[in-house]
Amino acid sequence: MPRFAANLSFLFADLPFEKRFAAAADAGFVGVEYIGAYDMPLSTVKSLLSDNGLEQVLFNLPAGNWEAGDRGIACRPGREEAFRDSVVQALDYAAATDCKMLHCMAGLIGKGEDPGELARLYCDNLLYAADLADQAGVDILIEPINPLDMPGYLLNSIEQAAVILEQLDHPRLKLQFDIYHAQIVGGNIAARLDKHIDSIAHVQVAGAPGRHEPDSGELNYPFLFYMLDRIGYEGWIGCEYKPHGKTEDGLGWVRPWMPKPGA
Repeated sequence: MPRFAANLSFLFADLPFEKRFAAAADAGFVGVEYIGAYDMPLSTVKSLLSDNGLEQVLFNLPAGNWEAGDRGIACRPGREEAFRDSVVQALDYAAATDCKMLHCMAGLIGKGEDPGELARLYCDNLLYAADLADQAGVDILIEPINPLDMPGYLLNSIEQAAVILEQLDHPRLKLQFDIYHAQIVGGNIAARLDKHIDSIAHVQVAGAPGRHEPDSGELNYPFLFYMLDRIGYEGWIGCEYKPHGKTEDGLGWVRPWMPKPGA
């Protein structure tokens, strides 16, 4: 049976961030993920989780200055020290929240830059992060992001990610398979999930096109959920989508998959 985590960076967006934890629990979620909560004290994050009976499934390493255009710094020349500091900070939050997965955003390709050189730096930084995370029992995840939603992002396809994971061959490096992004770049979701299942540590969902609830668009999510069960996926499924309206009003798609009260 799939386990669903509410992505608090996307869902319940009409509420202040700290109130989204309770909203997720009230809606029946038992796990949460989000981009990051580095502006909140560790003790506050820990309390929000424990007070609401929630498991911290995943969050991102600090990704640089988002307002200034950063989308991760792992591939950015001259940012190596900042990247290493970001790994330490993320692992501190992971330890406090008992989180076992961290997503490392790659970063953008600058005008005139050599993608191959940036990829080599990205891989070096991934190995540094994975070695440090290994000591903490945490996995480092990489996620391809489609170039329509994030132009210039270094990592676009599941196949690119698979090559990186194969070449680096580190037990703490895993694949974050966002079905929405993968549908836009390549499609053929069922076959690709099956092919890459051994490296997949986390799955995320949204309707495609539009990135709304998974009951809209061209994907047959009930089929994919049953398939993930059949091929042995035991991880979480992150609900990273933009609700059409209030989050609570659009959760009918997930109700049949939610744990029954008292179960």
